[in-house]
Amino acid sequence: MPQNESSFSVTSTSHNPEKSDPNPPKQASVNKNTEHHSNSPITNSPANSPSLTTNKTHNSLPPTIISHHNDHSMITRAKTGHLKPKAFTTIFEPTTVKSALADPQWLQAMQTEFKALTDNNTWSLVPLPPHKKAIGCKWIFRIKENPDGTINKYKARLVAKGFLQTPGFDFTETFSPVIKPVTIRIILTLAVTYKWPVQQIDINNAFLNGILHEEVYMTQPTGFESSDKSLVCKLHKSLYGLKQAPRAWYERLTQTLLQMGFIASKCDPSLMVLHQQGACTYVLIYVDDILITGSAPHLIQDVIQKLNFKLALKQLGEVDYFLGIEVHKTASGGLILNQSKYIRDLLCKTTMDNCKPIGSPMVNSCRLSRFGTDAMSDPSLYRSTVGALQYATLTRPDISFSVNKVCQFIAHPLESHWKAVKRILRYLKGTVNHGLLLHPSPSSPPFSLRAYSDADWATDQDDRRSTSGSCIYFGSNLVSWGSKKQPLVARSSTEAEYRSMANTTAELLWIQSLL
Repeated sequence: MPQNESSFSVTSTSHNPEKSDPNPPKQASVNKNTEHHSNSPITNSPANSPSLTTNKTHNSLPPTIISHHNDHSMITRAKTGHLKPKAFTTIFEPTTVKSALADPQWLQAMQTEFKALTDNNTWSLVPLPPHKKAIGCKWIFRIKENPDGTINKYKARLVAKGFLQTPGFDFTETFSPVIKPVTIRIILTLAVTYKWPVQQIDINNAFLNGILHEEVYMTQPTGFESSDKSLVCKLHKSLYGLKQAPRAWYERLTQTLLQMGFIASKCDPSLMVLHQQGACTYVLIYVDDILITGSAPHLIQDVIQKLNFKLALKQLGEVDYFLGIEVHKTASGGLILNQSKYIRDLLCKTTMDNCKPIGSPMVNSCRLSRFGTDAMSDPSLYRSTVGALQYATLTRPDISFSVNKVCQFIAHPLESHWKAVKRILRYLKGTVNHGLLLHPSPSSPPFSLRAYSDADWATDQDDRRSTSGSCIYFGSNLVSWGSKKQPLVARSSTEAEYRSMANTTAELLWIQSLL
């Protein structure tokens, strides 16, 4: 039997010239990870090697070392001693300004951010007025990755410490709407059905375009102070971190689009619609990530050029990665929306990246309760993981019910609840590339709406409330779904079903109004 070149065998024999031993000793094999073992001394003792027998009444020979070398013709690196070097590098995001300034890549990112702030006239250096307080600022460093995990760019962002702002003095209104996920799926369904192009743009330093109406002062950014360090920055434009920054940016963007002839949808204010030359153009706004689609490609390019004239933007071409959602085109002209990278990152964060996959997110016999097992030792881990799973339901309706169940125990999670969460993660491990398919439906009316609703009855062990479930199809594509615990106890299964149907009907009417 051929032996591995990094192993050797030790054989001990007993010798008696007059009488042979009827029970010869057994052969012991010892494996060592060493390359030079032929001259290595080996000590055998009965205490350390029980498989080696020693007969004191006989004249025993010393143990014999037999080295087995692999003598086949293949030349390996282990034979020649040439080992292939392996280098594993990890790029860390700096946590201090000092470490960032010492790195050329992060220094360049900081200089780019500071230049954008100064070119935009974001602030002016003035003495701090009496009875005024200057809030602080901080540098944030992030590595922007592509969907395949490669590095896109090094991003440095100067943010204001908005938590130091005083309500009523430093800010008033803060709310800023964003596009609803259902609206995104509906517009993408229209684009797939009618073969519209879907362009994606990103506004450079979006929040810096918002106009501040309040008087806000900020300390000078670390590493870029002027010669007179007693001066402070009087902000003229909104800055990341300010309470009113998202609203100020949204007002600036919507005013620009309204001047171009767009109108805001009454059902979703973040959906802007333009009717021009017999064609429709749609703009979907999620803070500074924007999708533009419509029936006329030349009008789409016209809108992008006008926006670029008033707001510095970066045209990303056809949409392929939006809000952490990967968009893949199919051969039939459809789209597949999935969150494979997001799910992999979540598995790594929870140390479940090497877990064993499982076939379902929850077993039918699972009955979670607020009472029973011990409390979870790290509730914050439970809350952050469940919150991340909620975002994963944007393209995964198959985990909607199970995620809704584990969300009910965020306040006081138990070990049994965490076990249910890990089962969902194991299911995602095996279905990491699954997603939502949006495809053209020529066989069915493109504007048909179909809805399905269902409900259980008094299945919650703690309060006996029911759970509703629904899904709505736009054409043949699933655009809306949900699972939610009912707010009141249903006195019959019929009442539970009607409550679920009422909620589904309300969602259906909202979608009809949106269209």
